[in-house]
Amino acid sequence: MSELTHAPAQRRSIGGQLLGGSQLVLGAILAALCIAISIAAPQFYSEANIIAILRQCALVLIVASGMTMLIITAEVDLSVGASLAFVGCIGMAVLNSTHSLTLGMLAALAFVGGVGLFNGLVVTRLRVNSLIATIGTMMMLQGGVYLFTREAVQNHNQLASFTDLGAGYVGAVPVPVILAALIFAVAYVTLRFTTLGRYLYAVGANEKAVRLSGLRSERLKLFAFVVTGLCVGVAGMILSSLMNAGQPTAGRGFELTVIAAVILGGTSLLGGRGSLFGTLLGVLVLKVIDNGIIILGWNQDLQMVVPGIVIILATYLDIIRNKANVR
Repeated sequence: MSELTHAPAQRRSIGGQLLGGSQLVLGAILAALCIAISIAAPQFYSEANIIAILRQCALVLIVASGMTMLIITAEVDLSVGASLAFVGCIGMAVLNSTHSLTLGMLAALAFVGGVGLFNGLVVTRLRVNSLIATIGTMMMLQGGVYLFTREAVQNHNQLASFTDLGAGYVGAVPVPVILAALIFAVAYVTLRFTTLGRYLYAVGANEKAVRLSGLRSERLKLFAFVVTGLCVGVAGMILSSLMNAGQPTAGRGFELTVIAAVILGGTSLLGGRGSLFGTLLGVLVLKVIDNGIIILGWNQDLQMVVPGIVIILATYLDIIRNKANVR
């Protein structure tokens, strides 16, 4: 038990200092980007543009909150983009059939919860590497959505509650931003202040010690996979509300943006170290860059190039941080 409680705690103490420094740097980069873009394009600070940025950030942050918990356990899910598209189609189809947003949401969450459970079982029971396992799931979902529907599932009900899910406001704040803030807050409290959060860190830092202490590391990883799936369900329904349809092609490249934001925020791909506040900064940096590319009139294909560059650089920085931990 002492190995479980002290080793990860020591690693988090050292890693926490490094994370704090990296978050300060990330915050400075975010501020510099905002200033530079606003100088080149004054409309950057317009109300409409800020709301657009917040909505885009909300979608990524919802899934990144779950992904952060998963990567902290030293696993990853590359199927979230394909799940996002499929769940939007399923939720919209159920919504059209039942005329009930509640049933549509429940169907969506049940589906992606099942996808997360499947991924978790493949990884924990069959011992398949999570990278390979979720690539396989991604391919099945990308093909499966076209077996489910050959075209977009249009919204035939025009329910006000469904429209509000993506485009509504509470006061001056968009509904997706509120949902993202709530999910982020729950994930933050779980990781920062609960025993469950400490166990998730411990699994990523030293899984052998967790097993020796009598805890079921497989169940903890399974929990993280399912939570990530449920987060995709919420984001998928918001996206289908914004598009007023379930699109089989929606979500392509979404997984790269999510993972890039998480590791840019300082969460280690090796597990055991990470911060949701860092993830939030990572999401903001990536989405501000995306927005800058659009309002400056640059080639929008750069929006796919940037996450790739970020993943490489952030992974290299993660290697440097891990070497510092060893010292």
